[in-house]
Amino acid sequence: MSSLKNKIVWITGASSGIGEALTKALHQEGCKLVISARRIDELERVKQQCSASDEQIKILPIDLTNQDELKAKAAEAERLFGQIDILINNGGISQRALAEETDLSVDRRIMEVNYFGAIALTKYTLPGMIKRKSGHQVVISSVAGVLGTPLRTAYCGSKHAVQGFYNSLRAEIKKYNITTTIISPGFIQTNITVNALTGDGNKFNKMGEAQEKGIPVDACAARIVKAIKNKEAQVFIAGSKEHFGRFIFKFFPALYRSFINKIKNT
Repeated sequence: MSSLKNKIVWITGASSGIGEALTKALHQEGCKLVISARRIDELERVKQQCSASDEQIKILPIDLTNQDELKAKAAEAERLFGQIDILINNGGISQRALAEETDLSVDRRIMEVNYFGAIALTKYTLPGMIKRKSGHQVVISSVAGVLGTPLRTAYCGSKHAVQGFYNSLRAEIKKYNITTTIISPGFIQTNITVNALTGDGNKFNKMGEAQEKGIPVDACAARIVKAIKNKEAQVFIAGSKEHFGRFIFKFFPALYRSFINKIKNT
């Protein structure tokens, strides 16, 4: 297990949820952090809770839907500490609506954040890592990137795309000594359901029962830190329900199709 002390880590979606918990966990590991999200005030709050100095945590606001600015943002992130050793693409948004009720603009927005935003930052930070023959690309996918579930067609589609891209990328960049880690959480105690988009693009504004009873976010962050230290390729952080779903999806797909039609999805 390698040490992360003094590693320079860029985390997107750092203003809440898994990103906030990762910021606190990696600060404790002695990392130098660039934290990004849209809400500067929330990033400031996270930094203050870490009791971190400007030499430990730097704030870089970012909107993952604004493709025109992402290359410049990546260059700025690298300038803040001189390089990026580890990129954690955590920024994301979920969905709670039937496909038939979801405007195409919502599908596009979810794909822009969850897929295109992530791969853009990866593409823009890769040249530096390739030059140094060192680096780590981490992406927060989801169990929904492996399984399809109702009310999440756009979300599942974006996370399936993430799985495909980073599994392929891993084979391409291994020769440069760059590690690729895909993290696939299940139900974690965050506000991802509350902030999920409905069919018209508004917030769902409800806490899902499974989310509320999910894995504590600090425990999720600790497992992600362990995965980064161990340079693991693929990690599932989930409860028994999600692991059961993966099992029957893989070995009994017809049973899974019957099962998924009957479960409560919120």
